Parts: sequence; C-alpha cells; structure tokens
Amino acid sequence: MSYVEWAPPPGLDRAVACLWRSAVPDRQDRPDQPDRPGRMPILPDGCVDLIWQSGRGAFLAGPDTGPVANLTPGGRILVGVRLRPGAGALLGMPLTPLRNLRPGLDELRLGAELPGDLAPADALRRLVTLTGRLAEERPADPAMLAAARLLRDPGVRVHELGGRLDLSDRQLRRRFGAAVGYGPKTLHRVFRFRRFLRMAGEGSLGELAVRAGYTDQAHLSRETAEFAGMTPAALVRRAAPWRRPVG
Repeated sequence: MSYVEWAPPPGLDRAVACLWRSAVPDRQDRPDQPDRPGRMPILPDGCVDLIWQSGRGAFLAGPDTGPVANLTPGGRILVGVRLRPGAGALLGMPLTPLRNLRPGLDELRLGAELPGDLAPADALRRLVTLTGRLAEERPADPAMLAAARLLRDPGVRVHELGGRLDLSDRQLRRRFGAAVGYGPKTLHRVFRFRRFLRMAGEGSLGELAVRAGYTDQAHLSRETAEFAGMTPAALVRRAAPWRRPVG
C-alpha cells in the first residue's frame, strides 16, 4: 500500500492535521498462504477523517478506541482530510456515538456530493471545500484543541486539565467527549501508544516502554493488546512496512 500526506491549505491548519492519499494494490491477502501477514489494521490516533474511496464514495472514520480491520478492496484509491484531535465540533454532532464506526457522509447529512466515480483529485478538492465550509459554520472548540495539545505531554496530569483550561470537570468531560469521541484519559493513553509506535525499532521493548511513558513493559503489553490487538513485538514486526508519520 502506498501512502502520502501533505499540509492542509492556509486557513484550515487550525482544525486539519493533514491531507492524504492512499492506493491499495490489486493483490489481495492470500488465504492459501496462512503464514503471510495480512493487512495492518487501522490503529487509534486521536483523529477523525473525512474520506473518499473510489467505487464507494465518502465516509467518516473514527474516532477509534481499538484496531479496525482494513477491508478496503484491492485496486482502490482513498483520499482524506484528517481533523486534529479536538476539532470534531466542526462536524456539528457529538463524536461519542460515532466511536469505532464508518458512516457515510450522506448518512450524517453533511451535504457532501462525493460519489465513488469521481477522479481522486476532484474528490479531495470537494472534501477540502466541505471541510472549509463546516469550519466556517462551526469552528472547532479552541478549548478542546488546547486540551488535546496539552495531552500530548507525557507528564501532564489529566485530573489537572480542567483547572488549566478554567473549566469544571463536568464541562471538560462533556465538551471533550463531543469534540474527540471519548474522554481525556483515553486520548492521553492513545498519544502514549502512538509515541511507542513512532519509536518502534529504536531500542528494546523495555526501553521503549519507559521512553514512551509506560510504567514498564507489562503496562505497554496491556495497552498494545487493547489498541492494536497484538503484542508489542508483533506490532513492531507488522508496523515496519506500513509505517507512516504519526501524531
């Protein structure tokens, strides 16, 4: 699978992390070769994506709290707009009910005209236009964007987050769930998991666990099982050919 991403256009960088394009090769996973590793599952990253897939059309991905099987048929092209963690308010609906789902943009009544027979470049242009319109109508919640940025710090204390943002714990939980799809503690854990994935292969698992912010290797193993459905060692082996920049 080929994958490339690039910066969003000016004016959208506050809410959009990147634009991206992916091509799935025609060759399918081989059921007659059980030892051949299958496709890498899609792993939680704290983001949601507006995606167009050739032959299918447009849909929303995420927010994910565990591994999602990559079932895209071979020979398809996907393009997407990845929203920053905390930018979900621009969609005009709480993200919590959409957790781990892939609903079509038409089902969400986002006014998208993105049939599956478009040229990929045209589809991406329309996705960017749609995102820009949504951002103007419902700007991302600045407090939740700030909260997500703070949670990237492995040393931040989640229970102090509301005080740092001048929000009550109740306000923080309500607005954060709507904008991200789950609570601050879960996003903090997802960011820690992504730090490990970014460093994978740069030392022993025990060393990487501590550098990423885990208590020990056993702690890493429990969270890798939850977020990736496999052991840390298996994840490192599987992730190497599929590695992309992670946030």
